[in-house]
Amino acid sequence: MKIALLGYGKMGMAIEKIAIAKGHEIVYKVTLENAYDFMPVSLTNVDVAIDFSMPTAAVDNILKCFEAKIPVVIGTTGWYDQFEEIKAKCLGEEQAMVYSTNFSIGVNLFYKINKILASMMAHFDSYDVMIEEVHHTAKKDHPSGTALSLAKQIMDEVSSKTHIRERLIFGKDQPSQGVKPHELLIESYREGEVTGLHKVKYESMIDTIEITHDAKSRYGFAKGALLAAEWIIGKKGIYTMDDILNLDQIINK
Repeated sequence: MKIALLGYGKMGMAIEKIAIAKGHEIVYKVTLENAYDFMPVSLTNVDVAIDFSMPTAAVDNILKCFEAKIPVVIGTTGWYDQFEEIKAKCLGEEQAMVYSTNFSIGVNLFYKINKILASMMAHFDSYDVMIEEVHHTAKKDHPSGTALSLAKQIMDEVSSKTHIRERLIFGKDQPSQGVKPHELLIESYREGEVTGLHKVKYESMIDTIEITHDAKSRYGFAKGALLAAEWIIGKKGIYTMDDILNLDQIINK
């Protein structure tokens, strides 16, 4: 499989290492130095593109992949305000893409646990719920795409939560107070070199229920993105990690 890496930061390097170990070939890389030279023709000998770039570059990268008729795996977040435009173009032109707020297999298992827990906790109004996410200080978007996905799942199940309230916290800042009952609080911490930590907390006067996903390295995200790249070749349409992992089928067995 011949791969183009659209974004060659820490994630791109992690994907490259795993891809080469599996016998794949990295034939093109978009870096900070050559980003302005990236054109659809750059993908001439490419089977699939994997985008871990910047929120400001992702949409343009996706459109160039569509123009080159190359399937694309999108791990960049922070561009979803343009999702409907991309969706219409992908389906209208019979292109192929996989997008996810998080490609880690563990995080996608975490999503399923979060949804099941939220559906149960919706019946107990003595508990309030919040999300905490911690990432390295270089992360550009906040809340994280993963935290927003967790929040959407919760709000789909818990009818009392209708709006997200976020606070970005650096260092030893104190968490926010006075959250309204209809608000789902997301506290976004930016600390050091943290790969990614997400917690969902349900708290009552008598106890706390908490689920946590703590990424030990970027390789979990890289492995999932490479799995998606292998899977999407030869397909048309828009997919997520749900389609690839088939977790609903596993749960319903």
